[in-house]
Amino acid sequence: MDFEMVTRTADAIRAELSKVIVGQEAVLEQCIVALLSGGHVLLEGPPGTAKTLLVRALALAIGGEFRRVQFTPDLMPADIVGVNILRRETTTFEFRPGPLFCDLLLADEINRAPAKTQSALLEAMQERQVSVDGETRRLSPVFTTFATQNPIEYEGTYPLPEAQLDRFMFKTLVGYPRQEAEGEILQRHLGGFDADRLETFGIEPCSSVEELSRLRKTVRQVQVAAAVVDYITSVVRSTREFHALTLGASPRASVMLLLASQALAVLRGRTYVIPDDVRDLSAPVLRHRIVLNPEVEIEGTAPDQCIKEVVERIEVPRI
Repeated sequence: MDFEMVTRTADAIRAELSKVIVGQEAVLEQCIVALLSGGHVLLEGPPGTAKTLLVRALALAIGGEFRRVQFTPDLMPADIVGVNILRRETTTFEFRPGPLFCDLLLADEINRAPAKTQSALLEAMQERQVSVDGETRRLSPVFTTFATQNPIEYEGTYPLPEAQLDRFMFKTLVGYPRQEAEGEILQRHLGGFDADRLETFGIEPCSSVEELSRLRKTVRQVQVAAAVVDYITSVVRSTREFHALTLGASPRASVMLLLASQALAVLRGRTYVIPDDVRDLSAPVLRHRIVLNPEVEIEGTAPDQCIKEVVERIEVPRI
């Protein structure tokens, strides 16, 4: 169990991503944590905040295959899964895989796709496999979905069902960069950087798909004390009893919070999880799994405020 190798690789990936992404430290950390723990990420932010660029750069850093799908109201399941095509020469069917057969998938504006297409993606996210004409086909062992959604424009969108939201490890909020970071972005473009040209990224692969699979197994070996397990359980269960919430987080949220905390611990150079890891990841893990009471939502209360209040009520264990 070479935890130092995981930490070095994560640091190398972060360094490579920093060549193209400026001023999004928390976003980078959460995406790397999800990648190491095998979770999917829902990226929510306004257009032009480098969401697509981030995933493309991440694929380059791990030497993985990247595919992007623009989700639209007329997108059908076969458009992303693939289809069997009859070959006239041999009178046999040949499977032509869809864009799901990759390592990192960017599902752009996922909430614009109809329910059938979202359900096809749901199977891929949960089982890392797809079913075509009754035949099951396996996806990449490191298949990870990074979905984007625009928090401003809702016309022509389909709200994601709770079952699909629950499959995302994180809902990561991508905001506008600080002024100095935005100035750095302009300087890089003056220096020749072009987000549409991969050759200007300057990213060197620092891992591989095979190595990523091994790193994920190592991350699962990070020690978690019984007191920390109880702390995670208490945080998640408290959301179900919190007065401002109609719906609390599911047991899957507890599992996701545990796995993500293990990966974050390794990123921070430890072989064990501490309560700070759990607390720092509570908001991105839980914010899309809770539903606020209508009267609380009307008052302008944000999910993160409720999560913060829930976490502050739980006694922090001593490790």
